[in-house]
Amino acid sequence: MEFLQEWGYIGLFIGTFLAATIIPFSSEILVTGILVAGGDYFATFAVSTAGNWLGGLTSYYLGYLGKWEWIEKWLKISKEKLERQQHRIERYGALLAFCCWFPFVGDIFALGLGFYRLNFPKCAIYMLIGKAARFGLWIAAYGYFGDKITNLL
Repeated sequence: MEFLQEWGYIGLFIGTFLAATIIPFSSEILVTGILVAGGDYFATFAVSTAGNWLGGLTSYYLGYLGKWEWIEKWLKISKEKLERQQHRIERYGALLAFCCWFPFVGDIFALGLGFYRLNFPKCAIYMLIGKAARFGLWIAAYGYFGDKITNLL
């Protein structure tokens, strides 16, 4: 992940995009790295939100395609795991897209929303709001605690 931080905002975009799709790691590490290096708060927020949102939409689209070979190979999500999420998807519908930022299950939610063909515009908007809230809160917390974090490094 260090090489992504060296790439600045492009690395942040790529990293947050991949974190929402095929590579399981925390986007917050990249966001914090950019901020510690003196990155602009708003640019960091915008880039990380956009990258992670587009990554989530990619997972939605892969689910929409419904090709199990791809889902299992690239996302490492079994058919059984996605079927276990069906009751949540049926219960909460597109609102579940707010939760696509959750660790571990968020990618499954995004994939499931696409697989079960829930309303794309609603899913996209709710997913954007959820991911923006995630990065907004993280960056705000860094703004409040950032000096303490920087002094520890």
